[in-house]
Amino acid sequence: MPAAAGDRTASNSTRSFRATLAGNFEVSPGYRLLTLRPEGSPPAPKPGQFYMVSTGPMPEPLLKRPFCYFDHGGQGTISMLYKVQGKGTQLLSAMPDGVSLDVLGPLGNSYPMPRKGQRPVIVAGGIGIASLMPLIKKFGAEARVVFGARSREDMVMRKEVSVFLCELHGCTDDGSMGLQGTVVDMLRDLEPGKDSVIYACGPKPMTRAVVEYAAGRGLKGYVSLEENMACGIGACMGCVVMTKKGYRRVCKEGPVFRLEDLAL
Repeated sequence: MPAAAGDRTASNSTRSFRATLAGNFEVSPGYRLLTLRPEGSPPAPKPGQFYMVSTGPMPEPLLKRPFCYFDHGGQGTISMLYKVQGKGTQLLSAMPDGVSLDVLGPLGNSYPMPRKGQRPVIVAGGIGIASLMPLIKKFGAEARVVFGARSREDMVMRKEVSVFLCELHGCTDDGSMGLQGTVVDMLRDLEPGKDSVIYACGPKPMTRAVVEYAAGRGLKGYVSLEENMACGIGACMGCVVMTKKGYRRVCKEGPVFRLEDLAL
């Protein structure tokens, strides 16, 4: 299987740009879709990459916030799905269209594509759908999608996912939509074969469970890790995780890692 590293040819200076806020609307209680219109021509993102976005003109909070790229739309716009939690995203959620923001990206590596004959199995947990949506859009009917969340309200953008005619299986912790259970419960029901390649993103407990499930059945794949970040370029060492190859920076060597390399 190919390595999980994506294109890193552009320097950080070419990835730093200003962008105008072109949309910032609620898609479900507590979740919003942010759309930016870059000034200039920054590199196009690849599935799995992310951006560091300032949360306004004020010096507090100082640090940018990381957001997965959700969609790369017409006229060069970039959309990011986010959950409002903490001071930075609360400030961002109140910003009107037309505000200019500092942005750094796209950053990190990307999801490798399946080999010929492999079928993608996409496993999303809650806001993890933000990282995986570009893959769903790319694979369409070829993909099997397992989408888990705490409740119906947390299964955001499910209608948008269904547009791409993928095989969609939903589950919630409270049973308010789909199967009552976890994404691993759903995977056990589906029994993906050896020709499957898993792409996963979600909260840490889900990630750990998917890694264990895949290891127990000899399945290969990739996971994008969710981690707090300060710089986004590997300088501060604030987002390191343990792998079987030692500590790795989620923002630099990741955020996409091979399932079999993780030591969660």
